[in-house]
Amino acid sequence: MPRHAHRPDLEGGGGVSASGLGDHLHVDTCEFILRSGNTNCAGCGMSLALQLLQRGMGDEPLTLCIPACCGIVTAGAFPTSAYGVPVIATTFASAAAVASGVSTVAQLNGDPGHTAVWAGDGGTYDIGMATLSAAAERNEDVLYFCYDNEVYGNTGGQRSGATPEGAVTSTTPGGKLRPKKDVAAILAAHKVPYVATLSAAHQEDFLRKLETAKGIRGFRFLLIHSPCPVGWKSDPADSVELLRLAVSSGLFPLYEVFDGERYRLNAGPDGTSVEEYFKRQGRFRKGTVDVAHVERAIADRWARLELLEAMCPADVE
Repeated sequence: MPRHAHRPDLEGGGGVSASGLGDHLHVDTCEFILRSGNTNCAGCGMSLALQLLQRGMGDEPLTLCIPACCGIVTAGAFPTSAYGVPVIATTFASAAAVASGVSTVAQLNGDPGHTAVWAGDGGTYDIGMATLSAAAERNEDVLYFCYDNEVYGNTGGQRSGATPEGAVTSTTPGGKLRPKKDVAAILAAHKVPYVATLSAAHQEDFLRKLETAKGIRGFRFLLIHSPCPVGWKSDPADSVELLRLAVSSGLFPLYEVFDGERYRLNAGPDGTSVEEYFKRQGRFRKGTVDVAHVERAIADRWARLELLEAMCPADVE
């Protein structure tokens, strides 16, 4: 059986007769979650994350529920697909609800593997928050991945709740005035079993957290920082370096939260200035970012995380 394939009725040349599409539908699976030849942009952080997801999942079956976002455009035009695993395209707001149903049916049928949401920041921080919160509150057995490119990249580059303060987007030409929403803290407040922040510039940490998440039942939320060279107006070759700068400057700290209470910090500010991170992106223009203000916010947030870890350290692997 091909890797990741866990629906024998969807394989081979027989098609899916129950769908009414008969022999016209052929759902193919392969050894890769993301096939080569896809049309994603050069330097796309989501593509990097999907490759790491491939490494982390290995042979384990996976079903993806993907809302309207760059992630579903990745699939390409029907009936072909750039994905090598079963994918359900959902509306912007319903991905977590759909994944809850898919996961429940899989459990009732005794199907092995994982059900996951693969969503952008717009579908997570904003439009999908209602069903995300509901699924988290019910502690559904779902892996929720948010690839956070901090902009509505698929619909014209509008600001989202994840867009950082000072960033220029198509709807914030003078720079966003509000800070980025702390969605990891929101999910931790739901006291779900596992919340973690991930960066493709820290691959060992990325894969370790994926392994941890796979070993836990219930709702798991993984936030992946994901450069978008189009929206960030950055050089595609700089994507990994930008991820590294985001962690080392403290803009995107790496940490884990278990059961909403126990914290483990993995990597944070090491003295690297945020100015280099800003300088490499056209979305941060002179006068739209107050560097001193950003550095104070970074210091305050990291101090809060260190305090939480000191008060409630995570001692589980």
